[in-house]
Amino acid sequence: MLKKRLARSISLVLAGFTLTPAVHAQMEGEDSLLIRVTEGQSAEAARLSAAAVQSEPAQRLSGSASVSLSRMGGRGLDPVIRGQNEERVDVLLDGMRVEGACPSRMDPPTSRLSTSLAPVLEVRTSNRTLRWGPIAGGQVVATTAAPEFADDNLTTGHLTLGGADNGDGKLMNGSVAVGSKASYLRMAAGYDEANDYEDGDGNKVRSSYENTEGRVDAAWTADNGFYIKGLVSRQEERDVKFPGRGMDAPKTDTDLYRMEIGAPVAEGGWSLMAWQADVDHVMDNFSLRESAMKMQTDSQTRTQGARLVLDQTINFTKDIAIGLDVERNEWDATMYNGMNLDNPASLMWPGVERDRVGVFVEAFHRIRVNTRLGAGIRYDRVEMDATRAGDSFRMMPGAPMTMTPAMLYMSAYGVTDTKADDNNVSGFITGEWRLSPANTLEATASHSVRSPSVNERYVAQRTMRGSWIGNPDLETEKHNKLEVSLSGRDGNWSWRPAVWVDQVEDYVYRFDTRNPDGTVDTRYANIGARLLGVEALVGWSNGTWSTSSKLASVRGENRDADKALPRIPPVQFIQTLGWQHQGHTIEAEWQLARRQDRVDLESGLDPSTSPGYGVINLSGTHPLMANLSFTWALDNLFDNTWAYHVSKDNLADSGVFRVNEPGRTARAALTARW
Repeated sequence: MLKKRLARSISLVLAGFTLTPAVHAQMEGEDSLLIRVTEGQSAEAARLSAAAVQSEPAQRLSGSASVSLSRMGGRGLDPVIRGQNEERVDVLLDGMRVEGACPSRMDPPTSRLSTSLAPVLEVRTSNRTLRWGPIAGGQVVATTAAPEFADDNLTTGHLTLGGADNGDGKLMNGSVAVGSKASYLRMAAGYDEANDYEDGDGNKVRSSYENTEGRVDAAWTADNGFYIKGLVSRQEERDVKFPGRGMDAPKTDTDLYRMEIGAPVAEGGWSLMAWQADVDHVMDNFSLRESAMKMQTDSQTRTQGARLVLDQTINFTKDIAIGLDVERNEWDATMYNGMNLDNPASLMWPGVERDRVGVFVEAFHRIRVNTRLGAGIRYDRVEMDATRAGDSFRMMPGAPMTMTPAMLYMSAYGVTDTKADDNNVSGFITGEWRLSPANTLEATASHSVRSPSVNERYVAQRTMRGSWIGNPDLETEKHNKLEVSLSGRDGNWSWRPAVWVDQVEDYVYRFDTRNPDGTVDTRYANIGARLLGVEALVGWSNGTWSTSSKLASVRGENRDADKALPRIPPVQFIQTLGWQHQGHTIEAEWQLARRQDRVDLESGLDPSTSPGYGVINLSGTHPLMANLSFTWALDNLFDNTWAYHVSKDNLADSGVFRVNEPGRTARAALTARW
């Protein structure tokens, strides 16, 4: 059986050597398809300083107008890219794909971004490489830089201390590395916590949390270029509150293991990576809030994967990549109730297993000095099943009738077979034409196939308030996308307007049905959908002063019902003005969004329409001495009350439709480097 072969293959690779595909294997010209959220090659000091005054690493993604952040609590910001969210956004942590362990997404993959070693963050929106899988909505690529050893120093490191007034936030992290550029050992650790913050109206928002992480990574490179890299890390989140859900998360533990090997070969190189991620999550309705009827959900997920990639350059004009990857996922979640919490009340993830094998080939050819073409194709075989679909549970202790997930699937959809086998073929063609020394036209057409997620196919929950049931019979989601952009630079000016359209076949649509008795049933179905967007970026800099304007607009259509898709962000605009001199930097940022009237209230994902907002943020960094810098930020300068349109419904506060962002917040941090 495929899953047995997969498990054996992955285990063998993990037991030997493992690796992560090096980001340097990106092909020339690919940078143009990336939305740079942080400077791609920015100094380590700048990254550490900027990260020290963010509420969490994912907050840095808000610098892109095409990204909205869905808030459900104090941690766990979930990115929405071009109107697509959750399973349609892949998050890669140094090449690793890590699945969350919470059916309600209290722990999205972005919550595992390192706070102690600020990674470089990139947002990919176009399919111009398939080595990490096809892009349905977007990819967030987090890359942790190697330590920088100055001159002939054998050690390097940093220590950061910071805090925030709104919510009494505290932050401390540091790292120390020994070795050289070729071989090093690095240890890093961090701790941050916060109490409930206040929104612009002075109302407390349930948002407190504690987060601790520790990691060790190492690398060794031989004289011939052969290298070995390894990583072990652990993250512990405690007492995280979520007003956007009826439960909180008293405990979430994440363990990551990764190894990588690679070497130059011919006119390129090969790399092999393997990883494992284990996440244990507990959510309940009584540890951090009062409840008359206790409920607790224990959930776990394990992700194992391996990826082999070969890159070659031929005659300096042709870049070719071929690769193979395998991945295995296991999810299990059980909700308990009763006086002793010993009654299985729902098997929310009934032993779900997913096995995937993928192979890709892609090539780019510069046929002329001003023309470059590329194409790629990828095949993925995906097998999924709910191995505990026949296990029974009782909604309440002593209830006369037992149920099984299989019975729920049957009653909701008439489905008796829980197994799903997908054969996904994705591909792209792309071209770049330098129209003039200042302008480059880019066009990319792609076909991306996504298998439905664990929730969409297999979630199985039934309570007195209703049910939430996945559909094992869902078809794969097919995205047919076309994007055209014109990027350019002339003197101090730069620009990049873009238009795109995504025609989606069998879009996985989640919707609510409200019953006469007041209960609500959540279901999934395939529909036809279309998303269209316009983006623009204009920037100017003379080395001391700089300014940028970013605009993004998305329209989502449910073509079957002729109405709006849910959770589509409004028109967003970001204006920045910056100054820098001799290491001192000051920036003002103005974030604006139009009100959003195009909503889908029947889906249950849009709690209401949303008003527009305008928020001004200030920040700066100042060197105090050679190895010590002071960073500050004043977010929401005028103490506005606002929320992202895509944020979750606030279930804890009456009359508040979405989880509001913090009111005026002052942050400050000291960072020492050596």
